[in-house]
Amino acid sequence: MLILSLRMAIPELCRFHGIIIRMYSEDHPPPHFHVEYSGREAQVRIEPIHVLQGRLPPRIPRLIIEWASIHQE
Repeated sequence: MLILSLRMAIPELCRFHGIIIRMYSEDHPPPHFHVEYSGREAQVRIEPIHVLQGRLPPRIPRLIIEWASIHQE
């Protein structure tokens, strides 16, 4: 129940190809966003862009890195 409550509290930034990207402004360093895909979760660092923790299917990190590169500023 706590995990569901936490997910609902983290704003959703984007949803594409079944990937959900969320970010919480008061989260711990380093700056990162959360990714959910097919029941799996990961945290992705913003600068430099890479997966901090979690496991995703092989093609998903490539899509996330491309998305983050386009939306970086």
